[in-house]
Amino acid sequence: MANRGFGTSHERTYVPPSHLTLREFLVKVWLPAIKSGLRETTLSFYRIVVEQHLVPQLGAVKLQSLNASQVNALYATLLESGRVRGAGGLSPTTVHLVHTTLHRALRDAVRWGYVQLNVVDAADPPRASAQHRELAVWSEQQLHAFLDSVRDQRLYPLWRFLAMTGCRRGEALRLTWRDLDVENSRVAIRRALVPVNGHLIETELKTKRGRRLIALDAETVALLLHWASLHLAEQQVLGDGWIDSGRVFTQPDGEQLHPERISALFVRLVAAAALPPIPLHGLRHTYASVALAKGVNPAIVSRRLGHATVAFTLDIYSHVLPQVDADAAELIAAFDWGDGHDVRALRFG
Repeated sequence: MANRGFGTSHERTYVPPSHLTLREFLVKVWLPAIKSGLRETTLSFYRIVVEQHLVPQLGAVKLQSLNASQVNALYATLLESGRVRGAGGLSPTTVHLVHTTLHRALRDAVRWGYVQLNVVDAADPPRASAQHRELAVWSEQQLHAFLDSVRDQRLYPLWRFLAMTGCRRGEALRLTWRDLDVENSRVAIRRALVPVNGHLIETELKTKRGRRLIALDAETVALLLHWASLHLAEQQVLGDGWIDSGRVFTQPDGEQLHPERISALFVRLVAAAALPPIPLHGLRHTYASVALAKGVNPAIVSRRLGHATVAFTLDIYSHVLPQVDADAAELIAAFDWGDGHDVRALRFG
């Protein structure tokens, strides 16, 4: 007998019986159908979730037979033993991302007439952590120590650029010389270079605020001018062997740098400098933390980071705010209020 149910408009709808499995729907129908409307990185994320977590656990289940208890069993399995590499389970936040992906897929299945209801609505995913993980950051002194330790490295301009702008790895590695405005001491951040399925692609930034102009300090501008002369010298030495990638930061032959190799190099340089280990993205967090601690307006920090809102910036870096608030209190108290009172001489009561 054919299945009948109610659509979102509360009108009775008819969904023809089907033997289509969840794997067939996700791999052959859903992913190809949504491909054109997504950023490459988002599509790659969905594909990983489908291939590593959904298909192995629920792929053989008939799409129209899938129920909430099976979905809940999936979440329990992923929490207990969901790691693809090594033993152990996934974090609640990661499992919640799996939940979000499956919910999106079945929402589309309902819209396209494959099923009557999105059974994920009745499932109970683990709650994603409402707290941000403690950020791996350096103090201002540790940041200076790192920059001093790599000052003689060929890629010192890249490390300083990241430390002084808070740019993401992919944003810095995608930069072309046309993005630099040396005369006005600023750089245009327009796109990012990211690895996807073993290939490097340029991708649009997520928000309009992500596409931004960032002012550069005088020392960084001078360093980039020196870097440009080094590029020219390397190009002249290599001649026809030079690869004109157009990037600002490149390998000695002009080829673009691979983001993952740069991250690995950073980890090695940090170890060599005997500094607390942080990932390359920690430079971005360090930049923001130091800037806020020094009293830079949060709106300016947010704009330079390319965050969607100032509230998002303040939420991420809330660990810095108590000290900033305490410093503000002391600064305000230090104003000359003109009352001539010595607090120690006051008597109460």
